[in-house]
Amino acid sequence: MSVVIVIPARHASSRYPGKPLVELRGVGGEARSLIRRSHDAALAVRGVDRVVVATDDDRIRDHAEGFGAEVVMTGTDCRNGTERCAEAIDRLGIAPEIVVNLQGDAPLTPAWFVEDLVAGLRAAPDAEVATPVLRCTGRMRADLIADRHAGRVGGTTAVFGQGGRALYFSKEVVPFAADSFADDQPSPVFHHVGVYAYRPAALAAYRGWPEGALERLEGLEQLRFLEQGRHVLCVEVEARGRQFWELNNPSDVARIEQMMAEMGQR
Repeated sequence: MSVVIVIPARHASSRYPGKPLVELRGVGGEARSLIRRSHDAALAVRGVDRVVVATDDDRIRDHAEGFGAEVVMTGTDCRNGTERCAEAIDRLGIAPEIVVNLQGDAPLTPAWFVEDLVAGLRAAPDAEVATPVLRCTGRMRADLIADRHAGRVGGTTAVFGQGGRALYFSKEVVPFAADSFADDQPSPVFHHVGVYAYRPAALAAYRGWPEGALERLEGLEQLRFLEQGRHVLCVEVEARGRQFWELNNPSDVARIEQMMAEMGQR
């Protein structure tokens, strides 16, 4: 196999228990669960051989199988989605060229985000992991700052150097900029899109590394790669008029439904 997408999903989220089964209503009032909408997003990606939901919860398994998804059960000791993806690939007994982790809380992920991500990793032989970043408009940056001021954990931002090599990821809005930006004006802040493409060797090695201090402080799994000195590639993607947001908190449901309405998504 060339490319396999794994969608890790757990029920026992500390911030939002049962999140994968939360329903989102699109245009016309059709309700579909978060995990189903994430699965729909994965199926729209070109050049993918297999899409699998990885979970440790029977409720998620039954629901996902009910709408036709392939499901692999993983252990309850997975500390994050990357560990769950690694275990899923091991349990499936397959050796793809690239494993994509499409996290189950990102139903608005456009197909070209993942396609560009896979192409970016293939074009960078020294990189072991790749992840997409989206330049924030003034409106997006303001939304991130508003979340932090309100005490909510919103999106993650990324800072990278020459060649797109990741320097840091944070739930704070970095880099700091004293200037203000119009709603549709590009800002210097990049929103980290919660998708990863791994080379299988890097994914397998990840499970054996201890949780890093920065990873633990920020609650960001990708920092374990940086703390181990591994090459993480940030691939800039284009919005092409699409809005993007992840479902991190209950308040994000209304925000995402509004975005779906504005984009005409059912």
